[in-house]
Amino acid sequence: MLKQRVLTAVWFVSLFLVVIFTGGELGLTILITVFGVLAVFEFYRVTRRNQSRPFIRFGMVWTALFIVSRNSEILARIEPYFDPNLITPILIASAVILPMFGLLWRNQKQGSFTSWTWTVVGTIYVGWLLGHLVAIRGLDNGLNWVLFTFFITWISDTVAFFVGKRFGRHKLASTISPKKTWEGTFGAIGGAIAISIPFFTDTPFHLPLTWWQAIILAVLVCILGQLGDLMESLLKRDMGVKDSGGIMLGHGGILDRMDSLIFTGVVVYYFAIAFNNG
Repeated sequence: MLKQRVLTAVWFVSLFLVVIFTGGELGLTILITVFGVLAVFEFYRVTRRNQSRPFIRFGMVWTALFIVSRNSEILARIEPYFDPNLITPILIASAVILPMFGLLWRNQKQGSFTSWTWTVVGTIYVGWLLGHLVAIRGLDNGLNWVLFTFFITWISDTVAFFVGKRFGRHKLASTISPKKTWEGTFGAIGGAIAISIPFFTDTPFHLPLTWWQAIILAVLVCILGQLGDLMESLLKRDMGVKDSGGIMLGHGGILDRMDSLIFTGVVVYYFAIAFNNG
């Protein structure tokens, strides 16, 4: 199982790194959109376990729109004709309102608002939040901001797994994710701080952050990544499933692999906006 888990992680990380370094903002947008649509499909499949009937096709389309709409190159092209700042509010409003019309046409009325709720939650949780990864790439020093997000998320998660496996004694959230431990979490924080060093020192990965800003952000990314993983675990436990899917051998589904990035991209984006010293 461990070997399978490692092999899956290697191809997953390799795919993202190739796209990040060679695909530019467009390549990352396409990749995140594909994974986002697959992740929200898994989300809806999981939520159907409580007899809800979310509008899956609608949610997949709106998830893609949320992600693509954060591409700065696309926004620059439409700016002469339409205020790009209105796109996100319009998408959110339509994600809330349009599924309501669908409820009126369904013959089965029981559980309608549960279905509506899961439809909206899926588009916001996966689509809008995941779109921040694309928005990060459009910032000044966008490549390094993206690398910071992915490296801190992935490496802290990996350190948490191995430290928890070797030294874990005290459960972090036994009723949600029994394998997570406080020892693994503290190991993850230490790993996140260590990986942040190239981003505030004189390296090709340098970001316009002071050392303390980079360390604070690394810790926040680590914590938000853990929270994202716990929230998805809570969803699966609530719905009575082990994994969101089976496409990622050793890891479960796409949503299982992206759950941390859904949250960490948000904190990096707004931190970069607030504390960009460049």
